[in-house]
Amino acid sequence: MNVTNFLKHHYRHFNAAALIDAAEGYNKHLAEGGKMMITLAGAMSTAEMGIQLAELIRQDKVQIISCTGANLEEDIFNLVAHDFYERVPNYRDLTAADEQALLERHMNRVTDTCIPEEEAMRRLEHSVLKFWEQADKAGERYFPHEFFYQILKSGELEQYYQIDPKDSWMLAAAEKNLPIICPGWEDSTLGNIFAGHVISGDIQNVHTVRTGIEYMIYLADWYTQQATEESKVGFFQIGGGIAGDFPICVVPMLHQDLGRTSVPLWGYFCQISDSTTSYGSYSGAVPNEKITWGKLGQDTPKFIIESDATIVAPLVFAMVLGQ
Repeated sequence: MNVTNFLKHHYRHFNAAALIDAAEGYNKHLAEGGKMMITLAGAMSTAEMGIQLAELIRQDKVQIISCTGANLEEDIFNLVAHDFYERVPNYRDLTAADEQALLERHMNRVTDTCIPEEEAMRRLEHSVLKFWEQADKAGERYFPHEFFYQILKSGELEQYYQIDPKDSWMLAAAEKNLPIICPGWEDSTLGNIFAGHVISGDIQNVHTVRTGIEYMIYLADWYTQQATEESKVGFFQIGGGIAGDFPICVVPMLHQDLGRTSVPLWGYFCQISDSTTSYGSYSGAVPNEKITWGKLGQDTPKFIIESDATIVAPLVFAMVLGQ
């Protein structure tokens, strides 16, 4: 029994049934000529979601990605330093002294997984700094993901690859030149490193890395060109936060601030979240709340799966990939 048949046989009620509905809705949206955005919050790259996300990219089942700066860089960290990562299955039992010991070994913990600073972060910094400095001296400016594409396409990191390259979603995205939106990139390890190099004078122009406002302009142009009544853009949101809230707002911005009222609303919406419905939380807002903000319509197919994305997303993606 393959994954899809197993799920359809056993996943019949509650969040399990919502998973089936969302996956079938995703497939229906694509079958009708739609496009899809996937948004990545949290530490999905460190969770190695790239194994399936890369295949979605290769099979043209996602046309654009919005992610945090952490997810952008952590896929590459994993690509070049996977063998140096350490898993801490008993992370709930760690004392403050245990955490201090990890710090002293330069092991940065993300739940049960420790990212090695030297082999991952500093290795990538060594490469990206050269590209930042070259652009800075030439008076050129690029988005964060464009700098990463340049590095990956240059091949200079290949000597460090420690996973099968086909399991890196950033490599798959670079090969397709996939549009990426990375709002709030400043809130990332490489964002902090870039700030440090500006302060130290290695980078003269702080705008050598293009900004979040420019990302919104870039997204507005992309959405205006790509979203039509015959080919609407869907929105598959993993987690909450800026990775989801920033790009979904492009529609009301186009309608209300630019008067492009002929541009269609998002054509599909699904969110996987473990945030319960609460007061003032974007991550915990039910999809219908987005109708009031001009993001979704009354008839937009809407799904919410209240569960752990690291468990749920691979199952949805398996169905979308026909596994």
